[in-house]
Amino acid sequence: MGSTRFDDDDDIHRLRIALGRIARSVGRSATDEGLTRSQSLLLTTVAKHGTIGVRELAEHEGLNPTMCSRMVGKLEKAQLVTRSSDAGDKRVVRIHITPAGARLSDELRARRTAMFARHLAELDDDRLDALHDALPALEALGERMCRGREVRE
Repeated sequence: MGSTRFDDDDDIHRLRIALGRIARSVGRSATDEGLTRSQSLLLTTVAKHGTIGVRELAEHEGLNPTMCSRMVGKLEKAQLVTRSSDAGDKRVVRIHITPAGARLSDELRARRTAMFARHLAELDDDRLDALHDALPALEALGERMCRGREVRE
């Protein structure tokens, strides 16, 4: 299973370094708002769903529920999300995006998109085509790695 294209450890290392640099650059946009990269990711996920359970949020982000709950507490303190008990099961905690959280999430997304657009505009057409063609593979790799992280925890 898999291609021989990435049998070379140097190529795997290059891919990991490139993706890490991109992730760190994107993560810096959240720190401008006083959020950690992880808090920004949680906020984005809650905004995408509107309302989500803490356990589901933790699974989605590959966090243990206790750590996720602590991070949600910080977002709640900043009035970006609220918590409530689930109507059907009082043991289940639901997280809701607030209007301020939705605005900040939209702003962060716009900022990240603009940053990517700026950098993509500097690439030649062949590299843009290669990146576009690589999107499905990168998405599959991301999904697979998230699922693998959940299995290990």
